[in-house]
Amino acid sequence: MAKAAEILEIPATVTARGQTTVPAAIRRMLGLKNAGPIVFRTLADGTITVAKGADPQAAEDPALRPFLALLERDIETRPQAIEPVSQDLYARAAALVDGIEVDLDSALPDDEA
Repeated sequence: MAKAAEILEIPATVTARGQTTVPAAIRRMLGLKNAGPIVFRTLADGTITVAKGADPQAAEDPALRPFLALLERDIETRPQAIEPVSQDLYARAAALVDGIEVDLDSALPDDEA
């Protein structure tokens, strides 16, 4: 008779901002590096599982490669079509974002409304 698998329970804390650190033991079991995707799944009985997520680079957009190939061909065949952005367009774009501050290191807001 097969021995029943033991249940491993490792506590973690959710911060006030809804963030947590995946414990090192869990990262090792999932084969995660220090940064990588994970996926939460809910089962019919209410159980929630955590698994290693798909590599975002492996799940490439099927339209991206053909689009980039189109751009490459166009640049090769019509290099004269490449022009710098005009001062007017630059000024209009700058006006749209004037006064908006972005902190690229801050956490993203919750994905729930």
